[in-house]
Amino acid sequence: MIETYPTPDALADAAAGAISGLLAEAIGLRSRASLVGTGGRSPGAVYDRLARGGPDWSRVNVTLSDERCVSPDDPASNQKLVRERLLAGPGAKAHLLPLWPTPDPAALAALRPFDVVMLGMGEDGHIASLIPGDPGLEDAMTTADATRPVPAGLGKPPVPRITLTLSALLDARAIFLLVAGETKRGVVQRALAGEDLPVGRLIAQAKTAPNVRLRIFWTPDGG
Repeated sequence: MIETYPTPDALADAAAGAISGLLAEAIGLRSRASLVGTGGRSPGAVYDRLARGGPDWSRVNVTLSDERCVSPDDPASNQKLVRERLLAGPGAKAHLLPLWPTPDPAALAALRPFDVVMLGMGEDGHIASLIPGDPGLEDAMTTADATRPVPAGLGKPPVPRITLTLSALLDARAIFLLVAGETKRGVVQRALAGEDLPVGRLIAQAKTAPNVRLRIFWTPDGG
């Protein structure tokens, strides 16, 4: 189930090519496509490749899996990463729906089901901002609502956040989980073996969800 790539560049090439193809397919079928981006180190090189080409970006709506409740110009902002790395060059034609401040629920609902969801993963098994230790985690993992707030003190940096819930992440045609390094591969393997981690819940439910394809991309180079 884990696809192995020898280098981060090889992983980024494969992921970007697959994501671009799915977005182009969605545009051909429905005239529009939706992409959920993510923060962290893993997606940057994928964004760079997508921004240089890919589908007709004027027909793509982009939102985020989660966001830190900081200024869009703050280095910790996932929106800043997406604007600088994805919404550049041809990618600048895409339409961005930020998660912070909280988006119009109707606008977010209009993007669903998402054509592609990109996710990274922390060494604690968190995805998006579904973080172990959050007293609201179980609610975020089970509610049918699209978003949930996350209190300060969790994650890095430990600022308040907003996250898509597990049900929203799973309301997708394809999910790409980007993982690097031996430690994180071990986390995925623990999740596959049944340990109760947010990433494990995603994997387990994606396996049984109709019309959802989950791909796990891994490279041994943790960067």
